[in-house]
Amino acid sequence: MPMLSMRDIRKAYGTNQILAGLSLDVDEGEFVSLVGPSGCGKSTLLRIIAGLEAQDHGSISIDGKPVDALPPKHREIAMVFQDYALYPHMSVAQNMAMPLIMASLPWHARLPLIERIHPLARRGRPAVEAQINQTARHLGIEHLLDRRPAQLSGGQRQRVALGRALVRSPKLFLMDEPLSNLDAKLRTQVRKEIAELHASSKLTFIYVTHDQIEAMTLSDRVAIMRAGSFVQVAPPVTLYEDPDNVEVARFIGSPEINLLPTEVENGRLRIGDRLLDAVIPKGASGDLLVAFRPEAAQFDGIAGLSHDRSRSTSEALDFDVRSIEDHGADLVVHGALATEPSIELRVRAQKLPGTQMSIARIAGRKALRLDREGLLFFDADGQRVRDRTVSSVAAAASPRGALVP
Repeated sequence: MPMLSMRDIRKAYGTNQILAGLSLDVDEGEFVSLVGPSGCGKSTLLRIIAGLEAQDHGSISIDGKPVDALPPKHREIAMVFQDYALYPHMSVAQNMAMPLIMASLPWHARLPLIERIHPLARRGRPAVEAQINQTARHLGIEHLLDRRPAQLSGGQRQRVALGRALVRSPKLFLMDEPLSNLDAKLRTQVRKEIAELHASSKLTFIYVTHDQIEAMTLSDRVAIMRAGSFVQVAPPVTLYEDPDNVEVARFIGSPEINLLPTEVENGRLRIGDRLLDAVIPKGASGDLLVAFRPEAAQFDGIAGLSHDRSRSTSEALDFDVRSIEDHGADLVVHGALATEPSIELRVRAQKLPGTQMSIARIAGRKALRLDREGLLFFDADGQRVRDRTVSSVAAAASPRGALVP
């Protein structure tokens, strides 16, 4: 039984449709990220799961129980917001205690003066303090319990927000772009802490982000959204290696995947004025797009760059180098094929140890070979074409006798 089950969730504001019939099951302990551009509906979907907004149509179940009619406090969820939402006049310990107090005391017992002397509050205080201390130790913020939010760094505030959500021992943990306010170094650190938190807590996480790096490194599965719909839901490696359409292929991966117009002629692939032996989609005809990741290509004869001769590559194509990005261990070469000068391509090249590269060193026209096993094909509508046969020449060139991208 899935921990979270959504069926045909729809939401509109007037004539503006935000969610267009979303269905998804999330297993217990799974980490699922909702990824997409601003306005695609990912935060709206999270708020509907939390009960902060009501869907126009569809149903939601948590742990097998319908929750559509339940208010947020009865859904056994916790939510971390983008802006932390900490109470500035309270200490860290008081911020973390608030969800437990709200859940255990009636409204009149939560008033500031009465809460200090109310019998229920006094009896429950040791258990609340124990839960706060345990959670604070888990997050490494036990030394911050007496401080107020204004005395904390951005990363510390984010950990306090995580702790305030964790103290309730929720069944479902919702996070709405929790790292967007942090700088790059701190974002990497807190991302690691969230991954460790998920691994140790065994909780079910639903995580909203526009950052594909966060989604790819944290998630068991990623749901890519466009215009209120799921474009593809799959593990990160599947999205990268086996995308369903051009949208997913272009969204996932940095640098972006390369796309070239092509057509099939007598079992061979035409790129510009060149015909290449390649893995051809079964029954393919007419206009196609061939795609390859920046690492699925390599240069001939450039000193200092690694050249893997075990890969089955295409015939050499003329490539005009325009600029490079040196990343230390590797570099990204920007340029275009001589036959397709208007289409910018990106090639990730592995550097040999101790190599120093410059644009002057590799500028000009170079020979580029495509990795036949790294080619992906899409039809004129941008949908993936998966069935394949192998042209006779390409099959003979392969040490395995068959090439499957």
